[in-house]
Amino acid sequence: MTTIKRRKLGVTLHDQEQCAGGFALYAPQTGNGRVLLINMNGDIEHEWNMPVRPGRDAVLLPHGTLGYNGSHKKSAQLYPAWDIWHGGHFMEVTSGGDVIWEHEDIYHHHDAQWLNNGLLYTVAAEVPIKRWNGQSDIVREVNRKGETVWEWRAWEHLKREDWPIQECFNEDHWPMINGICQYGNLIYLSLRTTSGIIAVNKETKDIVFELKYPLVAQQHCPIITDKGLMCFDNGNIRPSSVHHSRIVEYDLETKKLVWSYMDDMPPSFFSPYMGSVQKLWNGNVFVCESAFGRLFEINGLTQEPVWEYVIPDFAEYPEPLNNFITGEHNSCFKAHRYSEVSWL
Repeated sequence: MTTIKRRKLGVTLHDQEQCAGGFALYAPQTGNGRVLLINMNGDIEHEWNMPVRPGRDAVLLPHGTLGYNGSHKKSAQLYPAWDIWHGGHFMEVTSGGDVIWEHEDIYHHHDAQWLNNGLLYTVAAEVPIKRWNGQSDIVREVNRKGETVWEWRAWEHLKREDWPIQECFNEDHWPMINGICQYGNLIYLSLRTTSGIIAVNKETKDIVFELKYPLVAQQHCPIITDKGLMCFDNGNIRPSSVHHSRIVEYDLETKKLVWSYMDDMPPSFFSPYMGSVQKLWNGNVFVCESAFGRLFEINGLTQEPVWEYVIPDFAEYPEPLNNFITGEHNSCFKAHRYSEVSWL
């Protein structure tokens, strides 16, 4: 039996005075399409059952619908691990589960951002340069008609010698953009296999910001906060003898670390893959320790945990994924907190 399954599940901590409250939304990676909205007591307030398993995650959209990043049943066949992290079947659904908009792209992988007029996401693409093997990335924006209205090709702006693949990854995918965040006219991109975060000017397509290893290490989920740039810093490899994850926040001008979180016993907080972070409305920080299905909130000042929930549902990945990501999992790519849900 999975070790974490033998431990306490569901809500394990709830400091009502310090917790920001609200609702948490997550889509279990092995939940076969279930999307759950829970309150701070761990009770299910609402549930969706989608027709495909999650490619990555789901979000609540401003007008009350659900944006779902589903795993396309007929995605491209690019390399052995591709089926673990591809998406490609986007759906907008009502609270009753009615699909009101869909977009499909069999080359999509990892993250996406829902826009008022469409989607911003990353697709895998072969580099049209003979000396390069494997897949690279295109950042693509589509409108509500499914038409491509903007693209950015990684190999046209990044030099592979400046952004080498790190030794913990193979050569299948460079630089593997696993996180995307548009903020104003800038698009922040997380480069997984090379360890780094860049910002692209949407008008000029120039790279205007770079944050490199070891300031970040195999990271996910770049977001912009009131203090700068925050991300989930996985730490598969870093200048340390102990594997551990961190939440880091850097000043955008100086690149100085202005805030960080790691467990007092560092390896107690570690997700080697996936992971998300969110700055809450009261200054607290909401974290998804994805690999172990642990959602927790920490006080932004004291860094003391004030809420914790361990996803209680475990299952194997479907075939053939369970051949190389074995065992039962309660993981999710990201989790999101909302102060209120208008239709509840």
